[in-house]
Amino acid sequence: MIIALDAMGGDFAPVSTVGGAILAAKESKHKILLVGPEKLIAEKMLEYGKKHDAASLDIEIVNATEIIAMGEHPAKAVRQKKDSSLSVCAKLVADGKADAFVSMGNSGAVMAVALFYLKRIDGVFRPAISTAFPTIDGHCIIADMGANVDCKPEHLAQFAIMASSFCEKVTGIKRPRIGLVSIGEEPTKGNELTLESFDLLKAADINFIGNIEGRDIPKAKADVAICDGFVGNVILKFGEGLAEMMFDLIKKELKQHPMAWASLPFLWFAMRDLRKRVDYNEAGGAPLLGVNGVCIVGHGGSSSKAVKNAILAGSRAVEHNLTNGIREAIARYKK
Repeated sequence: MIIALDAMGGDFAPVSTVGGAILAAKESKHKILLVGPEKLIAEKMLEYGKKHDAASLDIEIVNATEIIAMGEHPAKAVRQKKDSSLSVCAKLVADGKADAFVSMGNSGAVMAVALFYLKRIDGVFRPAISTAFPTIDGHCIIADMGANVDCKPEHLAQFAIMASSFCEKVTGIKRPRIGLVSIGEEPTKGNELTLESFDLLKAADINFIGNIEGRDIPKAKADVAICDGFVGNVILKFGEGLAEMMFDLIKKELKQHPMAWASLPFLWFAMRDLRKRVDYNEAGGAPLLGVNGVCIVGHGGSSSKAVKNAILAGSRAVEHNLTNGIREAIARYKK
């Protein structure tokens, strides 16, 4: 399997991306295409090579002369920078030279480049970013996480179809429970978007359990939470901030109680495992559902570990034939 990695995407690129590519290549048998300025990437590979024996790994540098920065206008940057590391990654997949591409860069540009080169799956109105949110006993997939801030009811219905297919294909959950994020469990609660979406979801061939509230997501009431990208992104960012706050509060309180602080060595493994469960670096990245090819969107602040996990997430999506699964699910929904 061949995975193309945008070596210049993310706040800490190319250090984090080159490091992540090496970690992924060491852990898997996949070939990694590092896409970016050849000279710069080669220098970083040499730095890491001394420590990780990178010369023996199946990593190839693909030259790209331009970079799309995090703050650039997505559509404009994609149109003007045809030889950006991000565009070259998408072209590699579109041309069949890579099985998936991964980027930790400008998420709007990732979506724009995927639409430009890979195109939408026939019948898909809007692609959606689906993110795994930690829950009490696993994860809940949130779709959309930020690709579409303004949505129509039919968009949310398709998000549910695609996310349900992703759960079944990649995570192995049969007939995942689909919940519509609203301000109350009753079908009559919500705004115009959720009220109209409720009826569409109820009629779709999915395991729709009705409305769920924000508090139901961490309680694992649903396997998939459906919402527009504005709400989804707020949920995700609030969750990240809440997790950090909780760990800071725990450390603060422990320091104020000497006996409790002394017990920290006994709590270390539990604290480590808890942090691992809420750390976005563990998930690595989120698939962009609805395009003709596997595209993984990562967090801008990703570490090398997160980049590695994003690459592995892309390989799992390819192995489970996610794109074809979504194509079949959308075709059934249209009928």
